[in-house]
Amino acid sequence: MRFSEAWLREWVNPPVESRALIDQLSMAGLEVDAVAPAAPHFEGVRIGQVIEVKPHPDASKLKVCTVDLGQGEPLQIICGAANVAAGMRVPVAIAGACLPGDLRIKRAKLRGIESFGMICSTSELGLAESADGIWHLPDDAPIGEDLRAWLQLDDPCITLDLTPDRGDCLSIAGLAREVAAINRVSLNPVAIEPVSPVHEGRVAVELLAPTACPRYVCRVIRGIDPHATTPLWLRERLRRSGLRAISPVVDVTNYVMLELGQPLHGFDLHRLDGGIRVRLAEPGEMLRLLNGEQIDLYPDTLVIADHQHPVALAGIMGGADSAVGLETRDILLESAFFTPQAISGRARRYGLHTDSSHRFERGVDPELQIRAIERATQLILEIAGGEPGPLDESTSPDHLPRRASLELRPERIEQVLGLYIPPETVEEVLGRLGMDIERIEQGWRVTPPSARFDLLHDVDLIADLGRIHGYDRIPVTQLGLAFAPQLPSESAFDLNRARCCLVERGFQEVITYSFVSPQMQALIAPGVETLALANPISAELSVMRTSLWVGLLQTAAYNRARQMERIRIFEIGLRFRLTADGLSQTPGIGALAMGPCVPEQWGQSKLRLDFFDLKSDVEALLTPTGSLDTFRFIPDKHPALHPGQCARIERLGQPVGWIGMLHPALADRLDLPGDVFVFELDLHPLTSGILPRYRQISRYPAIRRDLAILVEQGISYEAVEGCIRSAAAGLLRELILFDVYTGPNIPPATKSLALGLVLQSNDQTLTDEQVDATLATVLERLDAELGARLRD
Repeated sequence: MRFSEAWLREWVNPPVESRALIDQLSMAGLEVDAVAPAAPHFEGVRIGQVIEVKPHPDASKLKVCTVDLGQGEPLQIICGAANVAAGMRVPVAIAGACLPGDLRIKRAKLRGIESFGMICSTSELGLAESADGIWHLPDDAPIGEDLRAWLQLDDPCITLDLTPDRGDCLSIAGLAREVAAINRVSLNPVAIEPVSPVHEGRVAVELLAPTACPRYVCRVIRGIDPHATTPLWLRERLRRSGLRAISPVVDVTNYVMLELGQPLHGFDLHRLDGGIRVRLAEPGEMLRLLNGEQIDLYPDTLVIADHQHPVALAGIMGGADSAVGLETRDILLESAFFTPQAISGRARRYGLHTDSSHRFERGVDPELQIRAIERATQLILEIAGGEPGPLDESTSPDHLPRRASLELRPERIEQVLGLYIPPETVEEVLGRLGMDIERIEQGWRVTPPSARFDLLHDVDLIADLGRIHGYDRIPVTQLGLAFAPQLPSESAFDLNRARCCLVERGFQEVITYSFVSPQMQALIAPGVETLALANPISAELSVMRTSLWVGLLQTAAYNRARQMERIRIFEIGLRFRLTADGLSQTPGIGALAMGPCVPEQWGQSKLRLDFFDLKSDVEALLTPTGSLDTFRFIPDKHPALHPGQCARIERLGQPVGWIGMLHPALADRLDLPGDVFVFELDLHPLTSGILPRYRQISRYPAIRRDLAILVEQGISYEAVEGCIRSAAAGLLRELILFDVYTGPNIPPATKSLALGLVLQSNDQTLTDEQVDATLATVLERLDAELGARLRD
């Protein structure tokens, strides 16, 4: 919200300087984002009147102008603007003046004729980005007056960064109410009187969607002057508020929106076919908007329609086919209340964001429509003339917002704010904010004003008291709180430790959106039902993720497109899955790795990443649970992973995650290389671990024996390891797999595993007989359970 301080001070003029006023707004929760003068710096520009215009004798595009500045002899100025004419009042930069950009004006000769100044356009004064010619000032502009002083161009323009709950402050009227309450001064609102109709022209209105639009007010105005121009004072107020002047009707509707907070719209009456119908869009309907874009309407979009087709996107933007144009003489002026629920998110769905939708999404005063249309009618009649008709109001009372009263207790105020506020001060502050107050036995019954959609609980009223009283005046006190500290379980999975583990192994943590593209989500988890957002930021971010891989893959693709070859990233966050019991939010940790195993260097050749590199990262992550041996990597299939390099991770038979290479088709779709590896773990099953326990270190020597066994290729090393540990229980301290061989000199469909067994006892030195007996037992068990035998 951008506004002119001078305009605000017409409504309320507190006895404080600009700097203090800005501080007051910020301290009241209306954060000031920027302050800038109404125009960039310039000086030496005066108002002059062109007395005579003659062609330059030596340049066809230049003119010799005689300009009266009201100070002695007129000045001779050379001007190249096509629109300069005798009688015009114009801004003149005299010799010695300084224009924006530090442009100094000097006496000059143009094609042999002297020029003693410069007739300026709005763009040359920094008041517009471009201009078609010199600035034609109003006929009442005082000749000889300093232009900057006359237009008050040092007026501070203040930009507020309002929170979404303060839609009531998106107007001069709303801000003035706040400033008046803060400074305890009176308001001077603009006088608005009902306009008497001079004809009986009406347009029938049907509210076919009263839940979305419970109030619609309109008026026919006939015979406006299509050649009228918006006065300078109104155009300046629009400019200082960040809006561009277009035409009198459009400018007035924008002005009233800024002044009172009610968006309005004007239709060309003769472009409407029949009456007005406020309804939801029908399947297959389209609308060409004022910006020239043609959109296909969604069925849940509220539209303003005539008896044939939609003519406006309700609360967002008008249609081009019913817009007020240069030939328009009869208009239908609209002032409606659209509920926030009906407008919220609709503009973004069509790639739009307008001043109107910005206000309706946050809530417009449902009792403001008549006052706003009367104010707009006054201004249109003053500027463009015309004959007003009667005011037509269509209302569905059952669907209008109801102002629920709230109970407020003095002790509750003191409890929340930590200070005592006298009852008379409470009543004064809330009264100045437009609330109805009734004393009751417990305190007060307060009815919020219709514009305040944010006042739902007593703490909201207390927040208003704190704002207006002044946060800086609330005493600082020490908070007393009794609590029993709870230490985290020593056996629980430590997320900070997990982060450090991955960072130490070369990964970087990323944070991605929890809402993702439905197409991307379907690639990762086809067939999985997702939660669609009711109010998405965009169509590409419209469903909640069910896997962390979506954000990780998009991040990898983004970096890959910027010549990043080696990527190691991880994320810790929630996944959102629809279940029979509703929405399930489960925390997880996921990671992605691609590119060489180690950064490029001279001492080691380029080694590509493989499945077991990422598996070692997962095992390092799970080791702090103290129960790594309870986890199993079981070959399986996942739609997003390579069929031959994919494993389901289980703990004691319970699935806890997935690991594998990205499916080649998905890698091609994302323009990623083939060796992209990912894993994802659920955090809930990892919360219970095993505490480390002391084990006596043996004083006796260890003995190592190596075996080479032959097993079928389908038998996993995990099965071999389990069999050996079970057979050699009590003596086996370490089992080392130091070679795997397949190929010639061994039977087909078998593999050779070379194993090192380290045996040790806690109470004696092992003899050869004991070691041989243990090895014999191991070989017998391997043969009996797995069909393994010693390699010749």
